[in-house]
Amino acid sequence: MRLTQAFRFELDPNALQRKALSQHIGAARFAWNWGLSLCLKALEEGKKLPSAPELHKAWNAWKREGAPWWTEVSKCAPQEAFRDLEKAFKAWRAGRARLPRFKRKKLTPDNKARLTGSLRVFPRHVQLPRIGKVRSKEPTEKLLRLLGEGKARILSATISREADRFYVSLTCEVERAEPKPREVRSEDDVVGVDLGLSAFAVLSDGTRIEAPKPLARKLRLLKRRSKQLSRKEKGSNNQKKAALALARLHRKVKNLRLDFLHKLTTGLAKTKPVLVVEDLNVKGLSRGFLSRSVADVGWGAFRRMLAYKAEWYGATLLVAPRSFPSTRLCSRCGHLHGRVPLSQRVFRCEACGLEVDRDLNAALNLKAYGLAHLTGPTGSSPGSHACGDPPGGGTVPHRDRSTSYGSWKQEVACGRDFGGVK
Repeated sequence: MRLTQAFRFELDPNALQRKALSQHIGAARFAWNWGLSLCLKALEEGKKLPSAPELHKAWNAWKREGAPWWTEVSKCAPQEAFRDLEKAFKAWRAGRARLPRFKRKKLTPDNKARLTGSLRVFPRHVQLPRIGKVRSKEPTEKLLRLLGEGKARILSATISREADRFYVSLTCEVERAEPKPREVRSEDDVVGVDLGLSAFAVLSDGTRIEAPKPLARKLRLLKRRSKQLSRKEKGSNNQKKAALALARLHRKVKNLRLDFLHKLTTGLAKTKPVLVVEDLNVKGLSRGFLSRSVADVGWGAFRRMLAYKAEWYGATLLVAPRSFPSTRLCSRCGHLHGRVPLSQRVFRCEACGLEVDRDLNAALNLKAYGLAHLTGPTGSSPGSHACGDPPGGGTVPHRDRSTSYGSWKQEVACGRDFGGVK
């Protein structure tokens, strides 16, 4: 199968190359802001939004007088910025994103530029347009081997700056071997994964995975460095040093989180044939009183990584809907309980007397949901919920839920949402 995959390397540029990389990133940011001002003006006047080719044409007519530095950078930097701006307005029109904003030099996500054209990879070097061959701190043999075998093709390169370091992400079209779907031989091959805050994930087999919580661990140091930055004289060298120290710490927090998520999702996708997760409303939860904790664990990135890695390694990923009350159902008898407060860490069933950790109980319910999808009449459409059927679209083995599902379906019909923090 052919898919799009990115290969990211940290660069080791010399002084001239660092200046050239910064110029391309600044040109892309400037072109974005320039095009955004034209688009916002068109919206105010009730005119049609200009497309990316129209913005690039207007840019070519304006840059000779307004941007005398345009000859020092590749034409790809502003051109790709206009294409990104067009995509951003389309997403805003479709209701998937907010209105595009002006980019700022001090924000890490705004320090990027995408390049196309003459892109080549050498051992320990990456060649970029107008910049030349830049040394890489990391080995490039894996991508070089795929390119030599004809199994990969470079589409574009995105250069970025994080604090004082530069990175390049090569977007490639890669030919991967079609993974063989793994057979489900027993119920143990289906694993429910319940995400939480006290523990990042609890599996239905009893495994408890603790979160590194890098933001919580570094929060005291972050506050200290932020205070040190605020006390420096604006424009001084000491302020630049303090800003760099703070940016380095933010980069370390991000890297610790991504390293944990990549290792966890790769391990689950390689070892578990069927994974069942819940469709949490991460965006909504990040606006509540637990917003900092929710952002620190990275549930959204975990779900995204697990989705494409399950496809890579032949695992099956099932997603329970937000209306599925995994926390409120008894994993033994199926009795549906009322609201379970977050402070109650032990689930106690009023019907059968079961006492179990609430996260493990939710993981067992997710496993039952997955088994129902694989064995029930709706097993051909995993991840969906059939109206009028039990959660999972089938009958959960070794469990009688004839009474509990009736009340659950009534609450679902009323539009109640049971998704939330575990």
